[in-house]
Amino acid sequence: MYASHSIERRLTRALSRAVTDFQMLADGDRVMVCVSGGKDSHTMLYLLRDLQRRAPIHFDLKVVTIDQGQPGYPADRLRSYMRDESYDFTMVEEDTYSIVTDKIPEGKTYCSLCSRLRRGILYRVARELGCTKIALGHHRDDILQTLLLNLFFAGQLAAMPPKLVAHDGNVVIRPLAYCAEEDILAYAREKAFPILPCDLCGSQDNLQRKIVAKMINDLEEKHPGIKAVMLAATQNVRASQLLDRDLWRSLGVDAAREIEIDHGFVDRESLLRRRASS
Repeated sequence: MYASHSIERRLTRALSRAVTDFQMLADGDRVMVCVSGGKDSHTMLYLLRDLQRRAPIHFDLKVVTIDQGQPGYPADRLRSYMRDESYDFTMVEEDTYSIVTDKIPEGKTYCSLCSRLRRGILYRVARELGCTKIALGHHRDDILQTLLLNLFFAGQLAAMPPKLVAHDGNVVIRPLAYCAEEDILAYAREKAFPILPCDLCGSQDNLQRKIVAKMINDLEEKHPGIKAVMLAATQNVRASQLLDRDLWRSLGVDAAREIEIDHGFVDRESLLRRRASS
């Protein structure tokens, strides 16, 4: 029981800090919480409802799930759970499964097309429901994986922004940005959320994201705390130490100033203590 309470407290504190740091919520917001049926979005919804009860501001939660037409998708299981929990819930039926499996050749990954179709549907539904924010369940590990995916395969230093204004004006927030996946997994098991399988993107083995995730997890196992260090790096950017000429011009920099760099090992314990106390 103590371990469960400790995890909940850690997740609650991390979500509250992310919401505050990036001003994700405002008084009067109508937030569309996107629930896929996985552990991440279930945890996000549960924690946002708890925050809704405690917050000094008023905001509404509108829960939305897309039934993408996957064969055997247990939509009724999710409907029953949302009804029992008294959530304001909408199930949107859009057969993107057929489109993706028709357009993508066998052996290729579905993720890119699937995510674009799903994102377009969510943006449209948010406007139809009059929502001011769209909440997605990406967590700390997703952000770190995206950072390395962009570094290794896209030639960019970029991750997932905790708050984003889309081209059409929709505001996307990621309240779990500081939350660790292992905590979310343990919490979802404790709460017995109705986890629904993904038989599309999540069923493929040849995903670069899975390869990068294993790499990071292996490093974390060998060097505990390295994920926290990586996340801290995204919050401690030395722009003038990079080679982006446009960035230099935008900052008015013509030469980098010398800084002291410790080329030894990072003191992860000190960093973790600082992060825990912030």
